Amino acid sequence: MIDSLLAKGLLPDFIIRRGIRMLNRRRLKEISAHNIELGQAKAMALVETLRKSEIAILTEKANEQHYEIPAEFFALVLGKNRKYSSCYYPTGRESLDQAEDLMLAETVAMARLADGQNILELGCGWGSLSLYMASKFPKARITAISNSASQKAYIDSEAKRRGIKNLKIITADVNRFKPAASFDRVVSVEMFEHMRNYDELFGRIRSWLKPKGMLFVHIFTHRMFPYLFEDKASDDWMSRYFFSGGIMPSNQLFSYFSKGFSLKEQRIFKGTHYHLTSEHWLQNMDKNRKAIEGIFAKVYGEANVTRWINYWRVFFLAVSELFRARGGEEWNVSHYLFEKA
Repeated sequence: MIDSLLAKGLLPDFIIRRGIRMLNRRRLKEISAHNIELGQAKAMALVETLRKSEIAILTEKANEQHYEIPAEFFALVLGKNRKYSSCYYPTGRESLDQAEDLMLAETVAMARLADGQNILELGCGWGSLSLYMASKFPKARITAISNSASQKAYIDSEAKRRGIKNLKIITADVNRFKPAASFDRVVSVEMFEHMRNYDELFGRIRSWLKPKGMLFVHIFTHRMFPYLFEDKASDDWMSRYFFSGGIMPSNQLFSYFSKGFSLKEQRIFKGTHYHLTSEHWLQNMDKNRKAIEGIFAKVYGEANVTRWINYWRVFFLAVSELFRARGGEEWNVSHYLFEKA
């Protein structure tokens, strides 16, 4: 019933936002965010589940839901860098373009990137960080992997347009990726949320790093307890349409898996940064609705345009409301810098 109303666009935004907040409160009860003993017991059970899993599951769903949508859609919704991840709003008054630039600069600084390094990016999205690194460090050798052929095509064309020659994009499934070189840095922005077996993933990354090499991870998190996105009930909407096989890590989840690494630095950003990012995406989508309808007609078919316009709007509303909970204190964005021990 709710799904049908959402698909037809019959519910006003203030009602949708209210429903999302209700679901967020229910989620907090499910993960025992107010019961430290029960919550930790559930977290440890999840750790064991992750250790028995593949590195990533339902990778074809991630492509279908996000990464094979045409680049033209994201050009209309994202900022100038096409950064499809949380941006940084230190004053809260930044434009989307400014916030993209600021988070890219924060990423490069915390990852200790420098010219001349051999850098691997895991999950490069639409190339915001890959192209930024390649431009900023022309003597660095940058390899980036994506599970999406359309992303590779876009980034390759953009690199050619900009005259960038130190960037190589590889289409690969992280479950089977085996690099031919070793790296000074491995960086990843909002890709680890699609992973499961972090034991195996950290172990592989460690084998790809040179001695004293470093791993930088940008990931969204819950302040205390991790959980899976699973399509179990009629209102598991996010899991079904936009985040199949995904996980919400906790701020401390990686401490159970990062064998062979030392944590040099961790930074936590309030969720309000992601809230503002998603609000800007929503504004851009509404402003460019006519053009997006034409794109969606080719992707989803003429009969499904209204449905998917509304689904994407609800997705952006859901991200916004999740990360604004308790003034951004409940769900966060975390940066980690690990050094190979």
